Amino acid sequence: MSAASTRSRTPDRLCAEAVDLARAAAEEAAAPGIVGAHTGAVSEGDRVVTHYFECQELGYRGWRWAVTVARASRAKNVTVDEAVLLPGPDAVLAPEWVPWSERLRPGDMGPGDLLPTDADDLRLEPGYTGEDEPAPNSAVSAGMAELVEAEDAEVTAGTSAHLPFAPLRGSVAAIAEELGLRRARVLSRYGLHIAADRWEESYGAKTPMAQAAPASCASCGFLAPIGGSLGQAFGVCANEFSPADGRVVSLAYGCGGHSEAAVMPKAPVPAAPVVDETLLDPFPLRPSTDTGSLPAAEPADTELGHS
Repeated sequence: MSAASTRSRTPDRLCAEAVDLARAAAEEAAAPGIVGAHTGAVSEGDRVVTHYFECQELGYRGWRWAVTVARASRAKNVTVDEAVLLPGPDAVLAPEWVPWSERLRPGDMGPGDLLPTDADDLRLEPGYTGEDEPAPNSAVSAGMAELVEAEDAEVTAGTSAHLPFAPLRGSVAAIAEELGLRRARVLSRYGLHIAADRWEESYGAKTPMAQAAPASCASCGFLAPIGGSLGQAFGVCANEFSPADGRVVSLAYGCGGHSEAAVMPKAPVPAAPVVDETLLDPFPLRPSTDTGSLPAAEPADTELGHS
């Protein structure tokens, strides 16, 4: 071990004794009453010592004031280099900063918000932009003239090299436009897989709703099919009473709103009333007097009224 390294680990005596100078510098940087007790000193090098003081500021538990003092060679005056507030071993620190692109969660975007995508986003891949399409006046092979007689080709006089513009119908650009591929970027295979996994987790066969469903969405009349390769496993629910209305659902998903699970029976139609108008049934308004068990009372001779 060299003599220089030995001297650097041993605190300088004058610098180590300058506790009051270091405290005054810490109180000037903070405020009176914020700087606590002296907790120790550490040698930073030859004639350079850092003094540590407790921080009594609310919300800074475990932090400490660090004041570095030094003196020149063969000098007796100690000066202050810097005074800073540093976290201690048990200090409460803020969580590690995370970029906004990693903090964003589904549903965080609002009206007017923009979400840019990286140029090398793994979910996307270059689409057909037309850059590889030949110019209208470029020379083409002689066999191209024979293909203009196809049903989906535009019949023109001569080859496309003699035309003022490139034929649109039957060209690669027209086919790409019809298939929805004439975009700057389209979904990559990785993008399709992660989208399918996300939809399967939300509205798939392993969800509690699908486990209790009487049938799957593959046989439901409210399922609107989608195109592309994803249409082989997913569709869009169009049942307004379903919890997945307007959502992309797996064909193995299901709910209680299945169109064929419980068909409501038709309301019974009552029979037409039978009216017999050929006979009359008499109904007396007053009970008959000769139908009782007692003889009928003789009519009174006296007139009604008072005697």
